[in-house]
Amino acid sequence: MKTSARNQFQGNIAAITKGAVNSEVTLKAAGGAEIVAIITNESVERLGLAVGKPAYALIKATWIVLGKNLDQARLSTRNVLCGTVESVHDGTVNAEVILKLAGGETITAILTETSAHALGLAAGEPACAAFKASHVILAVD
Repeated sequence: MKTSARNQFQGNIAAITKGAVNSEVTLKAAGGAEIVAIITNESVERLGLAVGKPAYALIKATWIVLGKNLDQARLSTRNVLCGTVESVHDGTVNAEVILKLAGGETITAILTETSAHALGLAAGEPACAAFKASHVILAVD
């Protein structure tokens, strides 16, 4: 599968909680990260999602918010993945930061150069990626 989304996690559906209009779907990625998505019930049916079924979670790099100690913060976002900064690519306006998660997977964020420096993001530093469940796109083969 080829997409423009920088962050692609392959795994299996771990849980589906159905609501009146939307469902909360949890994907357990191959490296162990759990990613929660909110999608319509119609999408769950159209994709044929079921517990144990393989799927992909896609998240655009611009939807990722980076921070420090977010695993201890009280946030309204469902997804917080922590790891170590693998690399920072500085640009004129934006920076690209690649965070390596405990399971070996990486997640890429695009943020302003000013924010990257204010956070002290550098290779080897701990950091966390946060993103809303509504920003996760699920896909199947």
